[in-house]
Amino acid sequence: MALSSFGYVGCRSSDLPGWKEYGTELLGLQMVDSTRDTLAFRMDDRKQRILIEPGSGGGVSFFGWEAEDLGALDAICNRLEKAGTEFFKMPRALCAQRAVTDGVYFLDPAGNRLEVFYGAEVADDDFVPSRAISGFVTGPLGLGHIAIYVDNLDTAHKFYTDVLGFGLSDYVTAPFRANFYHINPRHHSLALIEGANSDVHHMMMELYQLDDVGQGYDIALEDPEKIATTLGRHSNDFMTSFYTRTPSKFLMEYGWGGKLIDVNTWEPFELKVGPSLWGHERSWLDDEGRAKAKELRMAAAADGVQEPVYVADHNFIDNGINCAWWQQAHQK
Repeated sequence: MALSSFGYVGCRSSDLPGWKEYGTELLGLQMVDSTRDTLAFRMDDRKQRILIEPGSGGGVSFFGWEAEDLGALDAICNRLEKAGTEFFKMPRALCAQRAVTDGVYFLDPAGNRLEVFYGAEVADDDFVPSRAISGFVTGPLGLGHIAIYVDNLDTAHKFYTDVLGFGLSDYVTAPFRANFYHINPRHHSLALIEGANSDVHHMMMELYQLDDVGQGYDIALEDPEKIATTLGRHSNDFMTSFYTRTPSKFLMEYGWGGKLIDVNTWEPFELKVGPSLWGHERSWLDDEGRAKAKELRMAAAADGVQEPVYVADHNFIDNGINCAWWQQAHQK
């Protein structure tokens, strides 16, 4: 794949002080730049990952997708040219602002500004989270994932797969249409949801420890109006997470335990279980939508749908408990 990860994002907000508080006190990001016009946050060894700029409408200004090297960037440019998609070289000043070596920018079919770059700058000092968290799962997996609405899912799918080289992980057709795409072992770095307007639904960042998420949930509960989706677990990437409303008016998923896939052997399929195995009560849905979501969760529970937990080596201790009944019942 020519693209390797979701590298950075630029958000708009009319409330930069609110983003400063939200990014540090809840998310645990390290603020590395704060002026009257911009904020910049770190979440790992990269010089920056999240940029906030003034904007009355909120939302996202640009998505930064990382290419492994100059050759991979050139390959993307060749694909864009063959597809008839106009692209522009990022000026040196813009590359310096993004803290990258080189890149190009263009629009996707829904009008989102995409930037493809290589050579992200690494900071000289260690990442220091603004609250006591273990850290974010980034590295070769990237920043996390982004979910956006598109007015024509079929057109967007063709562009992201044929031109940019995303692989389809799975998809849903009811109660809405959505596709989930990977470019590395993270189950999905991009989700496209068919809707009337092109807009950002949510961004996800993943933590190393489940307790990071639980303690963040306690902080969010201090202002319940900010919680858009309660604690729950997804049925496709198995992420345990909750969602809050950002000062940029889209949602932020804060999660743990995301599924990893083998990109060389993975086969996409239709996900027929609801989007969540349990929890994730969505306050942003209308009464009918919430009732439907609950119906899907209860159906999954009634059918005994359960999934394994994905953990890093340091994230668990085998307690040595053996249950003959359970082992016999689950031998398949």
